[in-house]
Amino acid sequence: MVYNRAVPKRVVSVSLGSSKRDHRAEVEVLGQRFVLERIGTDGDFAKAIAKIQELDGQVDAIGLGGIDLYLIAAGRRYVIRDALKLARAAKKTPVVDGSGLKATLERRAVHALDERIGFKGKRVLIPSAVDRFGMAEAFHQVGARTLYGDIIFALGLPVPLSNPTQLAVLARVFLPLFTKLPFAWLYPTGKKQEEQKLDWRTRYFEWAEVIAGDFLYIRRHLPPRAEGKIVVANTTTPEDLEFLRSRGVRILATTTPRLSGRSFGTNVMEAMIVALAGKHPLSEEEYAEWVDRLGLAPEVTELNP
Repeated sequence: MVYNRAVPKRVVSVSLGSSKRDHRAEVEVLGQRFVLERIGTDGDFAKAIAKIQELDGQVDAIGLGGIDLYLIAAGRRYVIRDALKLARAAKKTPVVDGSGLKATLERRAVHALDERIGFKGKRVLIPSAVDRFGMAEAFHQVGARTLYGDIIFALGLPVPLSNPTQLAVLARVFLPLFTKLPFAWLYPTGKKQEEQKLDWRTRYFEWAEVIAGDFLYIRRHLPPRAEGKIVVANTTTPEDLEFLRSRGVRILATTTPRLSGRSFGTNVMEAMIVALAGKHPLSEEEYAEWVDRLGLAPEVTELNP
């Protein structure tokens, strides 16, 4: 495929998250120039829908940030009703949420990081694993002592899960219901993303040597003292790095590469791949081929050596 280097492709992530995390970067990939943007709507669904409608037909691909369109667990795909409303606001431009990459890129990232860091026998906490089933399975496969905190952090019940089979049962029982609930009940949006919640659940963070998954979930519950811990996440800003450094976190590993000082979410990277491919949807195998072609690999930052 021949790309037009003179005309950059534009990819925009419309996020339900805080507008304070907005960012813009210009990159060149496989000879094609890209403008990557993140626009936060501070938890305002109406504003997010209006922004998607405004961008429809004007950009090459749109990413949904701060919300999943699909949750893929144990071979099944569940649609989040609120996210579907956002996706349907676009009639011309493809809309993606990053779930296609999570199943491939994040799974591979764990195995690649295992070779560098070594997760075997380490205590790994994933506060929300149903939206990162590939990552959850990968940590189990490399021999980590995994704890999936979905019931703990989403439902507020002290019920830790320790293997993908339990997680799959949880997904099949609860996700058909959860995906129909207002998304704000399930995940912090807007200003709530900046709040911290330190309560009885903090002990699970203190137990863990490695904390992995959605960064905002991690930030929300990370205790003031987290010396020596390893965080595996993405979508981190320079301010996020300073936050982790101040807490004593030793290593931050991002599953997507850093561009212009921050790692973009999987929804942005997936939108970029869709724009490059010139088609949508793509299969899991096609995403895997693009991950290889682009050489996407995790990035490790020593915060407190």
